[in-house]
Amino acid sequence: MPRFYLDAPLHVASSLDLPETVARHVQVLRLQPGDAITLFNGLGGEYQATVTAMGKRHVSVQVDSQTSDERESPLQLTLVQALSAAERMDYTVQKATELGVNTIQVVQSAYCGHKLAADRVEKRLQHWRGVAESAAEQCGRTRVPTLLAPMKFDDWLSRMPAAELRLLLSPTGAKRLDELPAKTSSVQVLIGPEGGFSDQEEAAAIAAGFTPLILGPRLFRTETVTPVIAALLQARYGDF
Repeated sequence: MPRFYLDAPLHVASSLDLPETVARHVQVLRLQPGDAITLFNGLGGEYQATVTAMGKRHVSVQVDSQTSDERESPLQLTLVQALSAAERMDYTVQKATELGVNTIQVVQSAYCGHKLAADRVEKRLQHWRGVAESAAEQCGRTRVPTLLAPMKFDDWLSRMPAAELRLLLSPTGAKRLDELPAKTSSVQVLIGPEGGFSDQEEAAAIAAGFTPLILGPRLFRTETVTPVIAALLQARYGDF
């Protein structure tokens, strides 16, 4: 059944017009009045709805019922990702969503090959949120990861939220996955850009409580690390 995210309140027995972007998707799928769809708004659960009207620019639906289905991992996983090229960031956000990451914080670090102009921050943030919403629609998540406004690495480090376990992905990491604690409920993971973190940034992260972690003898691209570490942490602490 087609599944769509709506950033709007949903109530059983109510009627509503779908937002333009969602309506366009319904039209592309050639759905017709009487067809069933699933809606969710990221607040938990899902809603079964029926298309009631189709127009050139609008689609109306009737919300029929609600289910309490939840497909969220018990692991609170925060990805702190240094800014990378546009298509790589999109891939990172998409895979992080599919793999159950709860929060994505983009940071600007010393070796980032791409800079984000101040006047483009909000536009890029909205784009990444759209990527996350589409990925949540596809993978069946009932909640969309929180995407926080990009920050300078040092600024984030000075005000980072609490976490039981903090990991810094490093090609010279001091620990391997099997050396980590047997249990934890929240993890923050630092992933550098294409050029990695600088020595000063790594030292600052370690001083702030991050454990350097090495995944193996081979080096990964920055966009590869996210699905690898997220899957490994979900297998160890989450719902894999």
